[in-house]
Amino acid sequence: MEFSASSLWSFAVVVAVLAPACGQPGEPTSTDSTVPGDSSTSGTDPTTGDAPTSTAPTTTPDVSGTGTGDEDTTSTSGEATTSTTAADTTTTAADTDTTGDDTGVEPGSRCETTATTITCPKTTVELGPWQRDVHWQVPLGEPPAGGWPAVLMFQGSFFSAEVTWIATDDLPFGAYYQTWVVKRLLDAGYAVITPEAKLDGGTFWDTNVPPFSLNWESSEDHELMLLIFAGIEDGTFGPLDSERLFATGISSGGYMTSRMAVSYPGKFRALAIAAGSYATCSGPLCNVPDLDADHPPTLFLHGEIDLTVPLATAEAYHDKLLAAGVATKLVTQPGEGHAWIPQSPDEVPAWFDAHP
Repeated sequence: MEFSASSLWSFAVVVAVLAPACGQPGEPTSTDSTVPGDSSTSGTDPTTGDAPTSTAPTTTPDVSGTGTGDEDTTSTSGEATTSTTAADTTTTAADTDTTGDDTGVEPGSRCETTATTITCPKTTVELGPWQRDVHWQVPLGEPPAGGWPAVLMFQGSFFSAEVTWIATDDLPFGAYYQTWVVKRLLDAGYAVITPEAKLDGGTFWDTNVPPFSLNWESSEDHELMLLIFAGIEDGTFGPLDSERLFATGISSGGYMTSRMAVSYPGKFRALAIAAGSYATCSGPLCNVPDLDADHPPTLFLHGEIDLTVPLATAEAYHDKLLAAGVATKLVTQPGEGHAWIPQSPDEVPAWFDAHP
């Protein structure tokens, strides 16, 4: 099912008070947990490619452990229905990114950018008896011999994963930075897979919802993950390397990202959690257990005044990883609430590159 970004976000803003999805703007800053005593500016401004003009980020000491067409097309194969969608956007010469051509498509990139919009094309396949949509795309060019490394990205509560693939700079909750993360990952040679939560993404992930929080194998989301893993193996999502998987997500999707470490040990190389915490936590209600040294290296991206998922819960998770000797990094933004933060498009690909 296809939706416009504007209609989905409008709906989400109305219901956001009922779930983890509220953010406030702020100036970029970062807490780099891998370089003790460092103080530097983190990332670039996605809209210009230049360094942010706002206050330079601050860094606190810490340590790391070791460790394309204009029409929609649809094809059916067996019980899975796959559709390739073209973006419904308008690009003019006046607002086209100067790094691209007249269409706004940058050389070597699948994504189209204007001064205010990022659009990345995707393919959709339906999985499971519930016909859950899973959207995906692979980078341009020839894949590596073993296939493309792949990133699973999990959306937050009440937001369809459709909005992951197109965003404008006036959307709430850092959605623009989320889509820029997708672009940067594709440009860096990572395939991206964005599954929908139940009801076309209109709900949330099961990871921290009783009884599934304690009995994950009984959840529909676990069944979906098994189908996704099988699809990665059999080429449903293109030529992918099943040995090089990564995960990221925001809010409920951040908890779901943690679930990849908790319930599928050894499956993922690294994680990036935005405005989230441990798999079974829920907002301020959070108890992070002692962790094993085989937990994937984990990056945290968090607004410092997040009232939905308090920063303290991410810090607790971060501290447990440090105690276990697992590589971890915490990047924060003062004045920011529950949202993807501006550093995300730089930090996420760099973190995954550092843990191939």
